[in-house]
Amino acid sequence: MEQITAQELQQLLVAEPGTLLVDVREETEHESHNIGGLNIPLSEVVKAAAAIPKKGKVVVYCKRGIRSAIAIQRLEEKFGYTNLVNLQGGLEAIPGKEQQKFN
Repeated sequence: MEQITAQELQQLLVAEPGTLLVDVREETEHESHNIGGLNIPLSEVVKAAAAIPKKGKVVVYCKRGIRSAIAIQRLEEKFGYTNLVNLQGGLEAIPGKEQQKFN
């Protein structure tokens, strides 16, 4: 599984502004703090796969990078995704995460 650090993500979003972010935490978690992108909870990710493009880079994130890794694994196995990237360490790995929004 491809991983990306928070610093690499910031650079990627500058270089490729069309990069999609997908937050797989629950809606209440997303509402309290997020870095942008779609909110598709892990429990819904298989049912909502059509909302996630198979082209272009898609960075999947959660609080610590565990749920996002599970989501990526499920999407790759069930639907053959090859463009998903896990935010290593999740939101907790982002310095100054309380104020930061990436897109």
